[in-house]
Amino acid sequence: MRLRTNRFWSGKPAGRPLRPAGFALVLLAGLLAVAPLQPAVASAATVAANANQFSSGPQWVTSDQRAATKLIALLQGSDLDGLDPRQFKTKQLLKALRSASGGNLKAVDKANAAFNRALVSYATALRSAPSKEWAFVDRAAVPETPSAAALLAEAAGAPSLESWVDAMPFMHPSYAQLRRGLVAARSSGGARTEAVLRVNLNRARLLPATGRYVVVNIAAQRLYMFDGGRQLDSMKVVVGQGRDDRKTPMMAGTLQYASLNPYWNVPVDLVGDDVGIYVQKYGLGYLKSRGYQLLSDWGDNAAVVDPATIDWRAVVDGKIQVRVRQLPGPRNVLGKVKFSFPNPYGVYLHDTAQPQLMTQEVRLFSGGCIRLEDAARLGQWLFGRNLKATSNTSDIEVPLDRPVPIYVAYLTAVPEGQSITYFEDVYGWDAKRLAESGGGADRGAAN
Repeated sequence: MRLRTNRFWSGKPAGRPLRPAGFALVLLAGLLAVAPLQPAVASAATVAANANQFSSGPQWVTSDQRAATKLIALLQGSDLDGLDPRQFKTKQLLKALRSASGGNLKAVDKANAAFNRALVSYATALRSAPSKEWAFVDRAAVPETPSAAALLAEAAGAPSLESWVDAMPFMHPSYAQLRRGLVAARSSGGARTEAVLRVNLNRARLLPATGRYVVVNIAAQRLYMFDGGRQLDSMKVVVGQGRDDRKTPMMAGTLQYASLNPYWNVPVDLVGDDVGIYVQKYGLGYLKSRGYQLLSDWGDNAAVVDPATIDWRAVVDGKIQVRVRQLPGPRNVLGKVKFSFPNPYGVYLHDTAQPQLMTQEVRLFSGGCIRLEDAARLGQWLFGRNLKATSNTSDIEVPLDRPVPIYVAYLTAVPEGQSITYFEDVYGWDAKRLAESGGGADRGAAN
């Protein structure tokens, strides 16, 4: 459900792969491996080595000083970004600007260099510590801070330096508008709105400024395709149910391949509810009618087992674990294709055999995986061609020539036009963050 303002695992899931005994330990090891990963930050030595670049670039000392004033305001309010404004030494910038106002060339050069240095420091700091809610499952998905030379060249080439600073093009396209909404909420005393926007701004800090990538917004149950800093397309998705063990996690990874005619390996914790109870109700013929196979183990060379040899009551009661997979076909819950990005949660994107679920306003029906409204359209965008199996072979892997970053986000505040659309806090993650920060009273970072 979306709520508008004028101020930026019901159906059981297809989803997580099979999880044999020991899965919890494997998952914990995976989480420990990915949790510490943070975006690379330019070191002090690197900044110092590029010091000569600060003498050239945009001209901040002008007759109206509006661009310089805009940058100072950004830096002074950088607590909105979860940063410490003191690190940017804005008093020294103001002093340098006053000294340069007389037209002394040496003072002008010194002031321009100081502002350029401050801009690079700010852009670097913004990328240094995104929300701890993110799991970084692939280092390649972490956006790099633009080099000092590239950032200053872009600023210098802007038709209007003031407008360039206001747009903050070194961040995701939504960032500046969310930030302006946060400033307005602070000015109007809207503590609750301010707190929600602060949490969302902190999440959005990770998203790239440019490049080709996919964003899945869990809160909106929608997928977006970006290229060159612009949103090109979007579609509805189904995400995980609201139960803690079925929520779709926030993570940054890279889409690496598609699988055509995929099997669905039913997660062991879903076999009882998704398969076993129906075997008890309808008999063993249910398995054949739905294309299910029972396998001897979880290895690649597992043998097919006669389902009549299994105590299905014990399966439903959770006393025994069995491996069940669903063959490709019209009833396969993954549909015709799935798109994979390695992660310890076993989450992927896939087609769906239940398109009617896309008509629901709130689409929390899966076990954590992401079901696509139009998998063929996403495949066309990712691969530049239609993905279609030319044989009945199962699990045909089609690698991407260049992996595409994917950001599975939880954004309950999203700019649309000149307004910000607010989405329902379907997982309660906003409420958790607000409780941790004092419900909006804390002016510091939302981390």
